[in-house]
Amino acid sequence: MVDSFACTFLATELDARSGICSVVEQLRVMGLPEAHANDVQIVLAEAVNNVVEHAYASDLPGDVRIRCNLNKKQLWINIHDDGGPLPEGKLPAGNPIDLSVPTEELPEGGFGWFLIRELTSEIQYIRKDGNNQLSLCFEISTAGI
Repeated sequence: MVDSFACTFLATELDARSGICSVVEQLRVMGLPEAHANDVQIVLAEAVNNVVEHAYASDLPGDVRIRCNLNKKQLWINIHDDGGPLPEGKLPAGNPIDLSVPTEELPEGGFGWFLIRELTSEIQYIRKDGNNQLSLCFEISTAGI
């Protein structure tokens, strides 16, 4: 059996924070184990903040639409927006950052896609009809769902 729900919020920092918390709380209610909920929250924060900061950077904020499908083995989260596409229409590599440099030389950002790739088991991205569609899969092993 698959449990599903969807939500929509405006791509602003405040609405994104509230939307992410709402999604994670709903997943907890559906039985997602806390360790997975924490990973989902990190990934959603990174992915949705990319939508807010980059996809809608040159436009007025539009909607972020999230749909979650949870079963005993997997959680799929689909994030849709009508903002600009990812550079070159591809997912960023998400390479690890070299942390062996002096503190003042560490980058301010660039960790997001690395975290997303580390915490998910599969990622898919397509751009269709002016719409970004990012699908994130998390492997779940729980008997209680």
